[in-house]
Amino acid sequence: MHEFELTILGCGSAKPSLIHRPSSQVLAYRGKLFMIDCGEGTQTQFMKYGFNHNRLAHIFISHLHGDHCFGLMGLISTLGLLGRSGELVIHSHSDLEEMLRPEIDYFCSHSPFSVIFSHIPPKPSIIYEDKSLFVKSFPLHHSIPTFGFRFEEKQKQPHINKSVAEYYNVPIKEMQAIKDGADFVTPQGDIIPNNRLVLPASPSVSYAYCSDTAYTKKVLPHVSGATVLFHESTYTKEYIKQAKARYHSTAAEAATVASEAGIGRLILGHYSSRYKDETPFLNEAIPIFSETILGNEGLKLEF
Repeated sequence: MHEFELTILGCGSAKPSLIHRPSSQVLAYRGKLFMIDCGEGTQTQFMKYGFNHNRLAHIFISHLHGDHCFGLMGLISTLGLLGRSGELVIHSHSDLEEMLRPEIDYFCSHSPFSVIFSHIPPKPSIIYEDKSLFVKSFPLHHSIPTFGFRFEEKQKQPHINKSVAEYYNVPIKEMQAIKDGADFVTPQGDIIPNNRLVLPASPSVSYAYCSDTAYTKKVLPHVSGATVLFHESTYTKEYIKQAKARYHSTAAEAATVASEAGIGRLILGHYSSRYKDETPFLNEAIPIFSETILGNEGLKLEF
């Protein structure tokens, strides 16, 4: 069974393009929806791909450049018109609340739900947690304070060894205790050790997001071993001078991060509007990291 489903709503960069939408993604996990960045027009993309607005409770904003947050006000307004209730938590740099709160108070004063701002600390921190998942933020290397995110499942419980459980007629009511580490005592008083009753747990799944950032090895410990990594690739290597000057990465640099961090799969995105075809990004990245795919609007990836 796939734990995560990632949908890309937009993977363009700052300058508007007729090919790509500004940055936004939705990560679905066990019925919950997490939005990552919210560029202009995100609300229409959110509806286009059929998401349930009542399941969106957390939005993570990487940084306060417009192509990553200009869609927030429209989305918040529309969610109110749709009758959404409860709380919407926006995880972001503290400056966003100062700028956006007056607009929310003015345009959405009668909204049926509340908007809560959770300020992201400058140092690596766990900024969201529930019983099965946590989200960690970490700093990126950009022209303003910018954060990457890692969504990771907590350690899973072991599986019951069905053949052994059947042999000893283990009652269903005992199964959870055994998963929690208990031994089983038979009606005759024999103790069956826990390690005979369970099989290793399935590996935890994780998703890391890095946009926008110049190439830096400092992200490696934060994304190491991730099942899937999205890493910005605004340029190809012939524009590496522009990439460095504007604190962005090339496709080759994104692939290098993936290779050095032992990633399972790499998604490229945040393409400069100068490109009309993304094939050069893929051609540049694959020789360095073969498990690379191109991000595009509507891409759905289960993992």
